[in-house]
Amino acid sequence: MKKELVAAREPKSPISELFRTLRTNIQFMNTKGELKTLLITSTSPSEGKSWVSSNLATTFAQAGKKVILVDCDMRKGRLFSIFGTAPVPGLSNYLSGINSQGEKGDTDILTYVSKTEVENLYLLPAGNVPPNPSELLVSEKMTETMKKLESLCDIVIYDGTPTNLVTDALIISRNVDSTIIVCAYKQT
Repeated sequence: MKKELVAAREPKSPISELFRTLRTNIQFMNTKGELKTLLITSTSPSEGKSWVSSNLATTFAQAGKKVILVDCDMRKGRLFSIFGTAPVPGLSNYLSGINSQGEKGDTDILTYVSKTEVENLYLLPAGNVPPNPSELLVSEKMTETMKKLESLCDIVIYDGTPTNLVTDALIISRNVDSTIIVCAYKQT
């Protein structure tokens, strides 16, 4: 677990408290009912979306919610490094049906989900870099996967791609309850 995971390493810090405030605000912003799925994206790379999604997921888990964090950036996914888990197999492997060795993959999504050091928090890494990430995300299998993950936990948080570079986050946004756009202070 890297030092980026402030909410787990320093739960009493002011930054951790800000993430808990964000968690509470998110819980109250959904007027239609219980929030089950959330996409975190940004406009450009390096604005902090993976940092925000990992710490936000941690605060939900610390509140007793069962959380699955999904790395949907199949081009440059890095959540596995923040949590110290294996990068493969992951989402791309499951959606393509090909495991990390190029063979037929397992058909059970839970095979691809890893337990993290944070209690109640599970990670689905991005997996191998596929030649067609957008096509995998727009597939019927991705829609079914999202529904399956939602049924397995209290909240699913998707760490998307920057919207100015690729359409991946826009594809995911149509199937989630809410979307948060992260911006870099005095840059975006």
